[in-house]
Amino acid sequence: MAEILIDCKALTRAQKKTLSEALSDVAVSDMPLKFELLFVSEEEIRALNARMRGVDRVTDVLSFPALEGIKGREILSDEHGECLDEEGALLVGSVVICKKRAKEQAAEYGHSAEREIGYLAVHGVLHCLGYDHETEEERAEMRAKEEEIMQKLRLGRGE
Repeated sequence: MAEILIDCKALTRAQKKTLSEALSDVAVSDMPLKFELLFVSEEEIRALNARMRGVDRVTDVLSFPALEGIKGREILSDEHGECLDEEGALLVGSVVICKKRAKEQAAEYGHSAEREIGYLAVHGVLHCLGYDHETEEERAEMRAKEEEIMQKLRLGRGE
């Protein structure tokens, strides 16, 4: 279990606490793990996508992991202590969400924007922790984690 910190000016303290608690079982660490969550415009996410991935189009979410090889491993301060911020937390990665695209997808899928944004945040955090969906096995593992966390957020399918 890990203490998860969400750095996001767009979320309330209560929203950050709820998201942090739902994510706490997904990693094990002896120090707080911090994730930066940013909401950007279509133009900004398109530019980031083009610059960082070579894909010149709008997307819903981008993840920028700060660490490699951490999936399923304990994240320990004796291995990363030099990287801690002034609060004693380790930045694990940044997640960038296009709110407009998220709202469009929510309408397409027939659920709330809150659920879609929650899903994209969870999806992005899992990428920062090393989860992926390149193979069917990876996809199944990641989807199961996403569903488990979304249930904790009370944003599961049909909610």
